Amino acid sequence: MCPSGLLSTWLLLLTLHMSACDLEVCGSDSPEVICSQGLSNCTMEEETFLTVEENNSVDIQNLTPYFKLCCKEAASCSLCLMIDTEINIHVEVMEDEGHSGRASVSVCYYTAQTMPTCKRVEFTVKHTALTQAKVSMLITEPAGVTFSSEVIIYSVKSSHVKVAAPSLDEVCSMELHEHVEECQVPKILSVISKERNQVELHFAGRNESLPSVCVQYEQNGTCRSLERLTIPLYSVTTCMCFQAWDEDDQRPRRSRNCPFRNTKLFHRNIWENVSVSVGEGLMSNSRSMLTWNVSAPCRLEGEVWPCQRDISCKEVRGYRQQLAKSTWTQNSKGLWEKRGVFEDMDLQLSPCVMVKVDLGVPRELGPFCFKNTDRWRWSVLVFGAMLIICLTIIMVYLLHGFIKKWVWSWHSGGFVKVGRMCHVVLLSPPDVDAGVSESVCQLGSLLSNHGFSVSVDQWSRKEQCTLGPLPWLHSQLLELKSQRGRAVLILNQKALERAEEWTRWYKKDMKTKMDSKGLPQRWSPYSDVFSALLFIIQTDKEQGRAGERFLLVKFDSYQSSNKGLPELFQGLPLFHLPSKTRAFLSELTVGGTERGAGRRT
Repeated sequence: MCPSGLLSTWLLLLTLHMSACDLEVCGSDSPEVICSQGLSNCTMEEETFLTVEENNSVDIQNLTPYFKLCCKEAASCSLCLMIDTEINIHVEVMEDEGHSGRASVSVCYYTAQTMPTCKRVEFTVKHTALTQAKVSMLITEPAGVTFSSEVIIYSVKSSHVKVAAPSLDEVCSMELHEHVEECQVPKILSVISKERNQVELHFAGRNESLPSVCVQYEQNGTCRSLERLTIPLYSVTTCMCFQAWDEDDQRPRRSRNCPFRNTKLFHRNIWENVSVSVGEGLMSNSRSMLTWNVSAPCRLEGEVWPCQRDISCKEVRGYRQQLAKSTWTQNSKGLWEKRGVFEDMDLQLSPCVMVKVDLGVPRELGPFCFKNTDRWRWSVLVFGAMLIICLTIIMVYLLHGFIKKWVWSWHSGGFVKVGRMCHVVLLSPPDVDAGVSESVCQLGSLLSNHGFSVSVDQWSRKEQCTLGPLPWLHSQLLELKSQRGRAVLILNQKALERAEEWTRWYKKDMKTKMDSKGLPQRWSPYSDVFSALLFIIQTDKEQGRAGERFLLVKFDSYQSSNKGLPELFQGLPLFHLPSKTRAFLSELTVGGTERGAGRRT
């Protein structure tokens, strides 16, 4: 950061501490350079740090940097860097070098994020006997310097000095904070409306754009975003604070207001939201201990002690523990918690804890007991009754399903072995819309509830991506063959159009059917399964066994034209659902009694 020729002068690094009480205020008419008596014609100008040369006629003995608040008629204030220098003047050197009493001094400054900036002050020495003098420089809006910045000042023949700019909080605590742009934050006003039972938040001088607001309990608590600017009175507490800021501000400084700090009206809300829980734990020597946890919206002072369960809950002496505000922690729900344990407690005696908290007036809460025997017995009874009811419902449901399947199989053409249904693969049309997708899923659930083993292509997208569409489809057809199952193709307008297009392409040029340029355009990422299915149906038809493993389904809600089925689908059983659900289930279970070409039901 510093020029290499100046590194040898790095002998000492001084840190000057600045507080808001030391911060002076200067007006816009303050001179930028002040010289002591004996010096005249003082001027200050910018100088490139690379051109700073050693001046043998003047030595800087001391550098004293500090900050001021420069204000333009008290309307706009900003930080200024003031540098006081004490210099030694070698008059004889000036005369030897023919300077005619003219001399200069250069000072540079920089921060960790900036390159050095240098100022050069030239002056005339009026008295030949003058050996010591002072030169002060006022640098307005120093480059790269902001609130809390650390600035290093140096010259050619002096030690390096570090000075810390005052923080924004320090400056904003001054009387002139209203004139510092960075201190301008939304001012929060709280209004209690007893008629509406709520607290309303307002912002001074804000009519249209409202700032962001968050609420916190205790000043060091987590601040949670507040979506509404009204708060019910029952949730207001004395430790509630608000923060407000402008989201689009480059300086995200926040205002904080804790308006209910000394309002006794809201003490009741704290009492009503204090909760205490007790539990059991084990010590390292396997002896039992009683754990306790106190939670509240605000941190409280008080005491916790154990007692034996009886009418008066007699205190166990020597076990009192203090609730100190400094020991509370905030949980994920925003409540403050304090935990503790009482060691060597006999939990068989159902010990309890008492809590005393102080909000101006001490108040005891409790007892809170480890185990309530009566409540435990009632809990066991209720649990047992609920278990019996649940088991009864499950048995009725299972028997109902079995009987329903038995009756259905009788009406479907004779008794079949219920529970030994075949495997069914549901295949969707290309470009499945939301309505068709939902219908396919409902059909899959219906078949599953009737005991069929069901595989739906929509439920197997991840497996299709892993294996590929063709291998996945062939694996499903192999499983159908081993279980004597059926493949069910869902038809809609897209499926019929795709089948007709595929048939025309297939007949037109058999030799180029594997050429991707000759294939019909794909309509969706999952249409590969549908295209592969058309190849297999065509192969089965050529072998005279297409109707043995393929069924067609149309949903009654699907409106189609009066055109018949495409040539590829003619000869396959077709069912309209839900009007022909019983016949469809019968076909899947016991096989159709008819195998007519293009048979419709």
